[in-house]
Amino acid sequence: MLLGIFGFLDLSFIDLLDIILVALIIFVIFRWIRGTSAMSIFVAILTLYVARVVVMAFNMKLMSAILGQLLDVGVIALIIIFQPEIRKFLIRFGSRYLMEAGQNGFLGRLFRNKAAVMGSAAVKEVTEACRSMSEQKTGALIVIPHKSSLDFVIETGDRIDANINKRLIMNIFFKNSPLHDGAMVMSSNHIIAARCTLPITEKTDIPAHYGMRHKAAIGISEETDADVIVVSEETGQISFVKGGNITPLSSANELQLLLNNSFAKGQEG
Repeated sequence: MLLGIFGFLDLSFIDLLDIILVALIIFVIFRWIRGTSAMSIFVAILTLYVARVVVMAFNMKLMSAILGQLLDVGVIALIIIFQPEIRKFLIRFGSRYLMEAGQNGFLGRLFRNKAAVMGSAAVKEVTEACRSMSEQKTGALIVIPHKSSLDFVIETGDRIDANINKRLIMNIFFKNSPLHDGAMVMSSNHIIAARCTLPITEKTDIPAHYGMRHKAAIGISEETDADVIVVSEETGQISFVKGGNITPLSSANELQLLLNNSFAKGQEG
């Protein structure tokens, strides 16, 4: 009798597929927001939606209308409140799709950007600058994209548009320089911008000795395909960050090898 009320007696293949897809979407959203402040809001909205389905099944028109209005207004409110999180999700989803799922297919060939390539001379200038800043314990944060666009990061800083040069890099990150605070963005053989603001990772299992530079480096590497170089101001340690993973380096020569290999793979792709 109860199953008849809810209309579940006659299940077709499309009905089962519909249920599976909805369950999959809920599962993906749950995994994405688990452990964040959005989790309680998501559970509340899901509860309201289930309640609306129940009252509609019992033909309770007034309650159905009230819950419908709450859900309609709630969705708009959520879009406004969680605009940064939604933007971050779409950027990460699009970047990951083009870099992984679609890069060998028609859509990947149609939409993906041409990979930026840094020459060996520019790599050497960056490496030597990091070597000197490491010895002097000058903090630095350098972002080098491949195919992902970093316009949303560049617009937060100051345009430089200069050739990559060791002395210029060191001068920008010098502690009394007005441009030292923030990230430097490079592309090909040019320094595009400095003093840029990067998204901070939401990971909670990062070792305590890593500071805000490292958290920002992880954040931008999670959202894009960029290589990120961090020079610690406290220890002088050089770290290479890619795909959300930090690799502490023992020397600048190791950094040069990683950069050369990264751009070689980009050209092959």
